Amino acid sequence: MSEDTPTAPLPPCDLAIIGGGAGGVLVAMQALRQANGPLRIVMIEPRDVLAQGVAYATTHGEHVLNVPAARMSAFDDQPADFLDYVVATTPPGGPDRDTLAHAFIERRRYGDYLRVRLGEAIAASPATLQIVQDRVTELEPDAESATLRLEAHGALRAKGVVLAVGNTPKPLPARGAPQLPAGRSLAAWDFDAIKAIPADADLCIVGSGLSMVDTVLSLADNDHAGTIHVLSRHALLPLPHCHGPAATYDPAPLQAMGLRARMRFLRASAKQAVADGLPWQSVMERIRPHGQALWQSLSLPDQRRFLRHVVRQWDVHRHRIAPEVHARLQALLERGQLRLHRGRLDTVMAEGHRLRVSTHARDGRIDEFDVDYVVNATGVEMRAQTMRSPLLHDLLGKGHAQGGPHGIGLKAARDGRMVDAQGVSQPRVFILGSLRIGCVWESIAIPELRGQAETAVRGLFGPDAA
Repeated sequence: MSEDTPTAPLPPCDLAIIGGGAGGVLVAMQALRQANGPLRIVMIEPRDVLAQGVAYATTHGEHVLNVPAARMSAFDDQPADFLDYVVATTPPGGPDRDTLAHAFIERRRYGDYLRVRLGEAIAASPATLQIVQDRVTELEPDAESATLRLEAHGALRAKGVVLAVGNTPKPLPARGAPQLPAGRSLAAWDFDAIKAIPADADLCIVGSGLSMVDTVLSLADNDHAGTIHVLSRHALLPLPHCHGPAATYDPAPLQAMGLRARMRFLRASAKQAVADGLPWQSVMERIRPHGQALWQSLSLPDQRRFLRHVVRQWDVHRHRIAPEVHARLQALLERGQLRLHRGRLDTVMAEGHRLRVSTHARDGRIDEFDVDYVVNATGVEMRAQTMRSPLLHDLLGKGHAQGGPHGIGLKAARDGRMVDAQGVSQPRVFILGSLRIGCVWESIAIPELRGQAETAVRGLFGPDAA
């Protein structure tokens, strides 16, 4: 692996990877593993540490993976690879392999794992990888290659490109938010700032998903004593994982059903699973590998209905958390320190030394309360037009890309190639991860990312590449 000088021009490359988070690292590892000659790979990432996108940037031990270690391998053909790494790096006298397989490991260890495996792939490959700390602002694709424009390094010609730009946080959806005093409105992913909140402070977390969970865990780890308000439209918390096998029903008939019929089928299957002595979670485990097919087989009107009426119920059942994490949240709720509010955030404004939060419920009722801090845990921005990315704005503005279904991400062909404004697949540009949510829905977990990474590299450089 070579480092770049700050503004030196870059020679042409075979593969340019835009983004050095988990998705970009998975692409790089696949390219290095599959290379049978001296491919030149360039990864462009503005941060100085790889594999530290939103999910794995935390350095705090209370933030754990939401999936057991046995299911977090970076490679489809080595399903136990992350578990092997965890076993090898656990101090003597620690838990045995079977216990670790079912454990929810600290997230910071997963970033370490990706960097270690990337280093091993570099050492074993005939290809070379150059890491360029820069930002891509423009991309001009053609039939044979693409030209990238970087802020500091200028133009870079690449035979193939993979967009792995990762997740962009949503802005705080409230009037008055931009005018709040400095340091009083925090992003849930600003892990160090969250840890620095005084233990006696009252705060409002906007959003009740996985980012909220991270925030609450950090507060609890600091023995936080202040009140923690959690505000969201549905006031639903993520549900826990449960050890056990997947249910045995056949999910294939679901693809021929409309949305309402699917929901009835899943509820009935969950009820039957419980009657059979299985947890309801076993039903979700059974359909987990079929998420993309289920989304793509829904009609566009049913997809819209899902996004309007079902998505939050789906999220809390599908994106579950460690049982011990769920238990900590329940304990905070039971003693009244964690308080759930169902409604929409309207305004947040400074009132003296505190912040006044104003919300409204579906029935029109207005609720107000005062806090010391507001934390934005509303999740990732899914509309490419609002991601505040010069590169995405350039692609959309020039017609090299188009928005994905329902305005979510970018439109991609089945194999992940970017689709332009005329509906034509760009042969040398693949997109990966959150940018494909509108097309395939399940697109940001490690099993999907590693599959997309392998498909992109094979599509660009494999024996059947165009």
